[in-house]
Amino acid sequence: MTLDPHDFSAAAIEPATRDANALLEALLAQTPPLHTQTPAAIREAREAGRGWAGPIVRLPHAQTCSIRGPGGGIPLRVIRPIDGEVRGVYVHIHGGGHVLGSHDAQDVMLDAIARATGAVVVSVGYRLAPEHPYPAGPDDCEAAAVWICENARREFGSERLAIGGESAGAHLAAVTTIRLRDRHGATPFRAANLVYGIYDLTFTPSVRNWGERYLVLSTPVMEWFANHFVPDRERRGHPDVSPLYADLRGLPPALFSVGTLDPLLDDSLFMSARWTAAGNRAELAIYAGGVHVFNMLPIPVAEAANRRCHEFIAKAFDG
Repeated sequence: MTLDPHDFSAAAIEPATRDANALLEALLAQTPPLHTQTPAAIREAREAGRGWAGPIVRLPHAQTCSIRGPGGGIPLRVIRPIDGEVRGVYVHIHGGGHVLGSHDAQDVMLDAIARATGAVVVSVGYRLAPEHPYPAGPDDCEAAAVWICENARREFGSERLAIGGESAGAHLAAVTTIRLRDRHGATPFRAANLVYGIYDLTFTPSVRNWGERYLVLSTPVMEWFANHFVPDRERRGHPDVSPLYADLRGLPPALFSVGTLDPLLDDSLFMSARWTAAGNRAELAIYAGGVHVFNMLPIPVAEAANRRCHEFIAKAFDG
């Protein structure tokens, strides 16, 4: 893959993206940065609909079931395509730095995936840090993926599987894919849709060098997340924690999506290169001026990114 230097320049940023970023940064400036708050307070505010993201929308046709996991029940949020036959099952893992977020807080986004791809979307409600640090979250995602692989045909109507997620969810999707290969001898996923993920918990240069600027993430925010998820710094370079250092052979085709104004930019640049070097197919989609969670903003670059992700997932269910 060849990178175009222009994509990383200020001149490449569309006016709509620039305006949205300025508005988002102004909104974030009105609230305390994440790393100055407690996880419990942030979760309560999100559930109450306070903050820049607005209220959580839960769709009436979304369902939640529970399966057995290593720490108790694991909730699964299931959204089926309303029209047409089921073409596959998309295992989704939500973001939130392994500390925030939930399986039932992204119904609108997941419903769009289901409609565009014909997939039953199954989002995993894994345990969160700091109450449940590593390896609790990865263990839950692994258990959920194994259950879905074994029950996809009966429960959801298809054995064609893809996996993906955003931010920490992309990290957990990569870890889960590797664990299924190594621990279960299984390579069930036809594709991995990995959106602005973190793949190195010791931090890539773009994270280390970002600094204090609070644009959804910052270097202190990333440190706050990592301290909760993996308190033992010595463990952060282990391949099961930082999949950038894992054996990546025999993994499915992957789409890595990231914006150029995301502290996690290097994670996607580095991981996509290692994915390819391991003999797998990888696509790298760079979006000029995209901040962390840019694809959730009402701007053309977000529409383009989401459309490409939908097309990538849908293609995995062909044949």
